[in-house]
Amino acid sequence: MAARTIPVDAFDLVIFGATGDLALRKILPALYRRFLAGQMPADAQIVGAARSALDDAAYRARAREALGDRVAGDKRDPAILDAFLDLLFYVRIDATGEAGWDALCDRLRPGRVHAFYFSVAPGLFAPLAERLHAHGLAGPEARIVIEKPFGHDLASARALNATLAQHFDEGQVYRIDHYLGKETVQNLMAIRFANMLFEPLWNAHYVDHVQITVAETVGVDGRGPYYDGSGAMRDMVQNHLMQLLCLIAMEPPARFEPDAVRDEKVKVIRALDPIAPADIVRGQYAAAGGRPGYLDAVEDPGSRTESFVALKVHVSNWRWAGTPFYLRTGKRLRARVSEIAVIFKDPPHSIFGDGARRGNELVIRVQPDEGITMRVTIKEPGPGGMRLIEVPLDMSFAEALGDAGADIPDAYERLLMDVIRGNQTLFMRGDEVEAAWAWTDPVIAGWDARGDRPVAYESGGAGPEEALALMHRDGRRWRAMEG
Repeated sequence: MAARTIPVDAFDLVIFGATGDLALRKILPALYRRFLAGQMPADAQIVGAARSALDDAAYRARAREALGDRVAGDKRDPAILDAFLDLLFYVRIDATGEAGWDALCDRLRPGRVHAFYFSVAPGLFAPLAERLHAHGLAGPEARIVIEKPFGHDLASARALNATLAQHFDEGQVYRIDHYLGKETVQNLMAIRFANMLFEPLWNAHYVDHVQITVAETVGVDGRGPYYDGSGAMRDMVQNHLMQLLCLIAMEPPARFEPDAVRDEKVKVIRALDPIAPADIVRGQYAAAGGRPGYLDAVEDPGSRTESFVALKVHVSNWRWAGTPFYLRTGKRLRARVSEIAVIFKDPPHSIFGDGARRGNELVIRVQPDEGITMRVTIKEPGPGGMRLIEVPLDMSFAEALGDAGADIPDAYERLLMDVIRGNQTLFMRGDEVEAAWAWTDPVIAGWDARGDRPVAYESGGAGPEEALALMHRDGRRWRAMEG
């Protein structure tokens, strides 16, 4: 089965922060792979914009080196790579001053989509929006792409949204969360709304609980100063895990259109109950096995910032009343794994005895090895009576879809092309961001007011024991972290 590639219209894409890590590691490789797939037009133009004193040739050389590091060898066709690099140009620019802006205006061509990717520090989001408007680059053909964090709290998110709204319509603003570009995350909607099998069971009558896990094996090394001012709640829960929760819990939208989908996501966030302190576990990884601890990577030796958080969350609406959602995310854990597990209730009666009454599980694996697994109960083969065993119905996208599954575009590839198409379905709306902060802020303010310290947990484990107890006290248990 071959993957279907739909070309996009001609465009000019400006990458602010073009010499930075995100641009070189993610954005340029994603664009190259779309060019290789035949999705980008031959007259597209990619303009790198940054403070470094480079010219077109020097930037292309830097891009070639980055692509050599980030693109698999079988994808580096020399002729196609050269053709792609010919689409790259460079403008030296001052994001907060006037230098370089006239040159950027001259480089952009009329009559096509102008997309501006803000691959810069959050403090430059508002100045860049203002500069684009001041230089006549905020017209109807313009689209701006903004990386998280979208503010540090509700007040700063509102201020940023207000500044952007002065210069751009909401339909021109693309707040990118790369988790929403992952194939399996999008498949959440397909699983629910394209299969009669699941949607009638997708409610509190049949679902016992839902687990959402985003676990990382890496620490905060190299990101210590940023991360210590953020923590797992701001860095992961407020955006990534919140988005996964919304897609699991949302009502069916009337249509698969940007605002119809995002309307339902906002309703979920606004239906979240405040969290009791007893339903929150915060952790901080300690040194173990020769690996440094969290405090070794940050400047404050008494830091109370969490590198792990687990929460028990309730969505107060008719569909989910009484069904808990357990969320956990952390650094330096046993395995790198992101998954959503929907745990169904036990059958109300078993003709095979109480030992056979165990609910089914639907597990959506976001990473690694994207796919879907359903655990069902069958008879164990062989004579000797009715002995029941559990088996997985396992579908790996790479195996089930053949060549198309093995070559699934990464999140940035999909999201960048959606920007060019003008499709905002997989991007967050301003009110959605503010609703997420409105729920998150009181949680953070509560533990700050109480002076809570995160509990220590050993690097390479499953997180704090207290997180296990969060489930055990309800007679439940976390799924094992297996990468």
